[in-house]
Amino acid sequence: MLTVVNDDGSTRDGSLIDEIVREGARRMLAAALEAEVDAYIAELASERDEQGHRLVVRNGHRQPRKVTTASGVIEVKTPRVNDRRLDAATGDRKRFASAILPPWARKSPKISEVLPLLYLHGLPSGDFVPALEQFLGSSAGLSPATITRLTAQWQADYAAFGERDLSEADYLYVRADGIHLNIRLEQAKACVLVLLGVRSDGTKELVAMADGYRESSESWANLLRDAARREMRAPVLAVGDGALGFWKALAEVFPATRPQRCWVHKTANVLDSLPKSAQPAAKKAIQAIYNAEDRDHAAQAVKAFA
Repeated sequence: MLTVVNDDGSTRDGSLIDEIVREGARRMLAAALEAEVDAYIAELASERDEQGHRLVVRNGHRQPRKVTTASGVIEVKTPRVNDRRLDAATGDRKRFASAILPPWARKSPKISEVLPLLYLHGLPSGDFVPALEQFLGSSAGLSPATITRLTAQWQADYAAFGERDLSEADYLYVRADGIHLNIRLEQAKACVLVLLGVRSDGTKELVAMADGYRESSESWANLLRDAARREMRAPVLAVGDGALGFWKALAEVFPATRPQRCWVHKTANVLDSLPKSAQPAAKKAIQAIYNAEDRDHAAQAVKAFA
């Protein structure tokens, strides 16, 4: 199909390069869907009725539908499958379900990942549709009702995350920090308290997160008490910055856990007290301390730094 291209490389539907990307994405998706159906039918080729006819065959294509992807909105026609096999347990006919593009899908998971970020950055939900329409070329699948439903789903996911059982967690140590944001927080001094756990095999997991006020001891204590309520065992070590609120709360809720200042914050504090000319060498000397292979080498690195 011929396309009129303006001097600046734009077309009626946007820039030429965007149009090429969308067309390439459409063809790749169509090819993937066809290959998926072909593999499904080939796997069940031996399934036949009493007359020897195949029970699973192709049946044309469904009506075209628009799907919002990271490459923009593309129109696809999914192949149909006539599956006449019966489920032995229920007696219902079996159905082919695409793992690439489910029947209900109107947007790729990548788009769903972008929406929470826009929400967290303060974009009003009513502005999602016009903003994404300019970027993607269409608002298909992104109605205000969809945004509202997704917002409710995010809140439900967060509530479920905050109630999950922690009795099986074996966190060797945890890292605590307060993240200060300027968006979607009712109080000017509010922040997000984050607790990250590290298992004995090195796996890192987000343990808990909650909004707090100035990283106060009571805010941190509430978060730690909630983790203890969900039966999280006391970690061996807790790492955090110099905020006194966390350490006071840790001593109250998990008194057996050993505290340790975060080396990143400690290094920054030390370098701030030195002239700029001495900072590069001092930073390397500090790194030699916390990267030492054992306690003796660390003690030697401390002497060298002094």
